[in-house]
Amino acid sequence: MARRKVYLEPIPLDEALQKFFGALEARGLLRPLSGELVSVDAALGRVTARPVWAALSNPHYNAAAMDGIAVRAEDTRAASETSPVRLRAREQFQWVDTGDPILPPLNAVVMLEHLYPVGEEEIEIHAPVPPWHHVRAMGEDMVATELILPEGHTLTPADLGAIAGCGLGAVEVRQRPRVAVIPTGSELVPPGSAVKPGEIIEFNSLMLCGMIREWGGEANRTGIVPDDFPAIRAAVEEAVATHDVVVINAGSSAGSEDFTAGIVRELGELFVHGIAIRPGHPVVLGIVRGRPVIGIPGYPVSAVITCDLLVKPILYRLEGRAVPERPTLTATITRKILSPLGEDEFLRVKLGRVGNKVVATPLSRGAGVIMSLVRADGIVRIPRFSEGVHAGSTVTVELFRRPEEIEKTIVAIGSHDLTLDLLANLLRRSHPDLHLSSTNVGSLAGLLALKRAEAHMAGSHLLDEETGEYNLPYVARLLPGEKVVVLTLVHRDQGLILPKGNPKGITTLLDLAREGVTFVNRQKGAGTRMLLDYRLRQLGIDPMRIIGYEREEYTHLAVAAAVKAGVADVALGILAAARALDLDFIPLLKERYDLIFPEGHYRDPVLRPLLDLISSDGFKKEVEALGGYDTSETGRVVNGPAALRR
Repeated sequence: MARRKVYLEPIPLDEALQKFFGALEARGLLRPLSGELVSVDAALGRVTARPVWAALSNPHYNAAAMDGIAVRAEDTRAASETSPVRLRAREQFQWVDTGDPILPPLNAVVMLEHLYPVGEEEIEIHAPVPPWHHVRAMGEDMVATELILPEGHTLTPADLGAIAGCGLGAVEVRQRPRVAVIPTGSELVPPGSAVKPGEIIEFNSLMLCGMIREWGGEANRTGIVPDDFPAIRAAVEEAVATHDVVVINAGSSAGSEDFTAGIVRELGELFVHGIAIRPGHPVVLGIVRGRPVIGIPGYPVSAVITCDLLVKPILYRLEGRAVPERPTLTATITRKILSPLGEDEFLRVKLGRVGNKVVATPLSRGAGVIMSLVRADGIVRIPRFSEGVHAGSTVTVELFRRPEEIEKTIVAIGSHDLTLDLLANLLRRSHPDLHLSSTNVGSLAGLLALKRAEAHMAGSHLLDEETGEYNLPYVARLLPGEKVVVLTLVHRDQGLILPKGNPKGITTLLDLAREGVTFVNRQKGAGTRMLLDYRLRQLGIDPMRIIGYEREEYTHLAVAAAVKAGVADVALGILAAARALDLDFIPLLKERYDLIFPEGHYRDPVLRPLLDLISSDGFKKEVEALGGYDTSETGRVVNGPAALRR
């Protein structure tokens, strides 16, 4: 359409922040919001708009701090073990409980335990007490007119007690910044909908609103707005009239249906269209009718990262707070990462302490892979022009979890198997302080990770062609001289994963080379890939004759999903993955899947709960329910001294 006139000119992150926040500052749009009075019991987590001054001293009278008797201290001066003093009720003392007022001329309390009754009206004491002994003086905690809390303070449970204790029933706090989140896209459908091809479940707004609420904002999701310029324009106009900040999700790039930049320019001022970051490139930053408007990308990881970078600081400024910094730690990156020269990259990583170092394992870098955020323990910022980081380099990680949680993380790197997910869940259920972190890089890469001391254990199912033995020959070759424990996790069925009904009539590996059959493969170094190559050589099949041989996925579920989606006719994988997606399966062989541990980690007490679970009947029962697994040897050590056998 003629008025679209959209451009995309990425600029460096620091320059974009300076340009946008400078414009907001110059227009007074980052001043803290005005205050509102709320009851103390509704003020938790709110930010004080004014200083809180004590309206009343606490305690507001002299109060007994113990159960006993209130006395005049001078009447006890002569008391001793050999010469006790007797005091008369009402004339020289009165009975008090903790919190009772102490009225003149009484000025001290003798504890109940130090009293010796003499008849009904007299008490004998054997030691003197000084003035104000066991008495909480008026204002001991706080004095009327004293500063209780400053402006701009985030209220904690203890703060609420102090406010109420100084005589206040309400407190003036900053209004919550009102943020409208507008999801756009004709392909979007609400969560819970029955989706058809081409439709996408709209969940970005759930994440964005959750983040906004965590930061103290009041988040309001609008309905889904289709890719229609007038409709999006109307939604933005309505939002800026009733909110402090407007977030438009999707439509920020330069495609034929990306209208955000044009709408911001038409309604107000456009300052930035595109930031040189990865992920999160297509960002729109502008001001419409005195309100910041942020257009963020539709890919979920891009949406989360740009919201954190751009929306979070605005909300904190509107509440009069400094943006908190995440805790950081230094870690060793396990894999070489190449980054685009001109972009800052935000790399999601898994963390765990292995020996005397924390290792950071990169996760999927795809902007649409929301599970990379779910699984991430932190994020590494790779600066522009750095070209990336080398394996073994030291990196600074901004943490999503507490540092102490990293210390209780068991790091597994290697071949993928569904039973590891079951194991992780059972471990968390039985030991909430422990966490099993599993990264799928293939059997060979897992053993190499052990060699580099980057994991506590590796999953492997490598078949040695010469001996027909699983894993042990590879362990001997790749970890020479290392003391390791090879423990069988499961035996499992490997075979052909096929669409329901097997429309291409595929029955053996020979069919992979047939004309019209499309295959999806596992990555180089994966045990399944090496098994395939071994069998293809036996059958005399040139892999280059197989359509799709070079297309790689990293898990059994991923290749099964490719078959389910119709982009492949067949894959080699395990029965459990085929069952999970309701696909057909032709078994070819049964293989042994082992866990390999350096002996030091195997003996580490932190791993003992995991090893106990592996041998438990509960774990075996859940594994067998998946189908395609044999647990008769689960938990058996297949190498090493007899002392290590379980």
